[in-house]
Amino acid sequence: MAVLNNCRRAHGAGYQHGNRSGCLKGTRDGVLNEIEKWTEDFDKSPVFWLNGLAGTGKSTVAQTITEQAFADGCLGASFFCSRDVEDRSDLQLIFPTLAFQLAQTYPYFRSQLIPLPRSNPDITHESLQAQMRKLLVRPLQSAGISTVIVVDALDECKDEDPDSAILLVLGELVSRISRVKFFITSRPEVHIMTGFRGPLLEKSTDIFILHNVEPHTVNSDIRHFFNHELSNLARKRHCMGGWPTDKHLDLLCERAAGFFVYAVATLNFLKHKLKHPRDQLDVIMKSPDTANEGKAELKVYTSLDSLYMSILQEAFCKNDVEDDAMVRSILSTVVHSVNPLSPLEIASLLGVKCDVVLSTLP
Repeated sequence: MAVLNNCRRAHGAGYQHGNRSGCLKGTRDGVLNEIEKWTEDFDKSPVFWLNGLAGTGKSTVAQTITEQAFADGCLGASFFCSRDVEDRSDLQLIFPTLAFQLAQTYPYFRSQLIPLPRSNPDITHESLQAQMRKLLVRPLQSAGISTVIVVDALDECKDEDPDSAILLVLGELVSRISRVKFFITSRPEVHIMTGFRGPLLEKSTDIFILHNVEPHTVNSDIRHFFNHELSNLARKRHCMGGWPTDKHLDLLCERAAGFFVYAVATLNFLKHKLKHPRDQLDVIMKSPDTANEGKAELKVYTSLDSLYMSILQEAFCKNDVEDDAMVRSILSTVVHSVNPLSPLEIASLLGVKCDVVLSTLP
């Protein structure tokens, strides 16, 4: 593996890296059952596309499916894309990274792959089509393995092709190999939708639209998530008995409007190390709301705005007025950064001392 270790690839792209968690047991049963049946039946279509709007929980589902495929012994490789990490948003690194992981899992695949970088050290810099044929198609054809490959959040990769550059070559890949399945998640962006309508992928892909799941099913899952997580938090932080109440859960689910991102953001706010969860929840319950939040379709971003505004007001309400400009400058730098910046880098951009940034963003 020494020669493969030196090949250019994305580090930390596999499902076992980072702090991602899967679906809470008892939630997302419908979609998980459908995908798991697909992973187990190699006579079904070779590609499964889970698409959904931001905040609907695609990556959480992908993490669960990947963990289950690994437990079942059928996971070959996984690539969790991220716009916040340079090498995990680079299309050129997806095939080399998948090939490296496949080589770790399957000895015969590894024996077929190792000679390639030896004879052509620049193979990872070649076109996506050349990479696909040399790094995946030929070794997979020779190895004859049955495996599942997961690519999460494809929309977070930089791709200027109007038809999705990687989907164009993926269509050729699945037409040339059998018993290899690709599970892909993304937002329903135009170039990705166009890519899946290509002649080679359209008839080879099962599609599940996550944001079209029946609202009562999603709301039930979100309520279960809130109840489970907040009950655990109450035990750890010694909240009074009976917290959260049904009224708390009803309002939180209404504001979530079917989007798990609201539930996760709320939970993170309630887990403040220095403040009591009961007091933190009171801040959210008293935050501004509109009559339509949680009722009209896709109103989550209005709800999230209200939640984030409450969080910011709670965090900076005791600041002096003269500090407001500095707080806005630092937060604006964080929000507009293409890639995450360290406190020292933010301080350098703004021309202030690092201590100022650290005290503003504890």
